[in-house]
Amino acid sequence: MNKSILLGRLTKAPEIKFSQANNKKVATFTLAVNRKYVKQGEERQTDFINIVAWDKLADFAEKYLKTGLQICLSGRIQTRNYTDNNNQKHYITEIIAEKIDFADSIKKITEVPTENSAEQQTTIADESNLDNLPDGDDFPF
Repeated sequence: MNKSILLGRLTKAPEIKFSQANNKKVATFTLAVNRKYVKQGEERQTDFINIVAWDKLADFAEKYLKTGLQICLSGRIQTRNYTDNNNQKHYITEIIAEKIDFADSIKKITEVPTENSAEQQTTIADESNLDNLPDGDDFPF
């Protein structure tokens, strides 16, 4: 069985592209996941894991995921490789997302960036924006 469950924070907003072969939407992003154990006298280690979401899950990622948001994600591990122009072989390991759940509070999820902030400060959205979040049955997964 190939199953992975991760809890972490997005390092930046998902990047959206369309596949060349069949023009399907694909979202890619990196999830920062803290390691469980800390060696005495050292700082906690973090792994940065590449995530790929397709189709409706890519739509969800584009619409709702943003930098710093904590999510719980389940999916499968995929490895692939390619050879570049210099004949160097590269190996890539990534998680293909199958389900994404919010792990932050509703207050954190509804924060919106201010327009004039280079440091991406946030302000809390008003209560009317809570109506724009989908109900549990409306998520695409």
